[in-house]
Parts: sequence; structure tokens; C-alpha cells
Amino acid sequence: MFDSVRKSFGRLLDSWGAEATAQKTKRTHNLFEAAAVYIAACAEDDQDQIDEAATWVSPEALSFGVSELACRAVIALARERDESPQTVARSLLGLPAA
Repeated sequence: MFDSVRKSFGRLLDSWGAEATAQKTKRTHNLFEAAAVYIAACAEDDQDQIDEAATWVSPEALSFGVSELACRAVIALARERDESPQTVARSLLGLPAA
């Protein structure tokens, strides 16, 4: 009886070890990394990289990351150009000044 319990426990420990090893080898990406790679790939028209980055996080998380990246980029450009974020955003989109 103890032998079967020992074997069952051993199989359980082996499966936990295999899961831990698999988790260590699988690299996880955060939403900001996914957004940065996604946007850079879009700018370079690299469809393979776009597709890969889109699988790293959920579509909602990627959307949030892209939005956050856009906000930060507009703020950085506005400071660099000494203009308002609204002026920079409209300029980047080719819209007339408000």
C-alpha cells in the first residue's frame, strides 16, 4: 500500500517539476513590451512581427499598451517641439490646427 502511495506522490512531484521547467523556458511578455514591438513592427511594415506581438498579450491589453505608448510619444514630442500635445497629435495625423 505504501509503495502505491509513494509512486503516486512521485508522479505528482514529477509533473510539478515538468510544469515548473516548462514555465521557466517559456518567456512571458508584458503589455508594454508587446505594444512597443507591435508599433515598431507596424512602422516597419513587418507583418510577421506584428502577428507575433499580437499573441503575447490579450487584445484588450495590447490596445491599452498601444494607447499608453501613443500618449507617451505625443507628450515627448510636444516637449521636444515646445508645442501642446493637441497640436502635435493633430499634426501627426495630418489634421488642420484646431
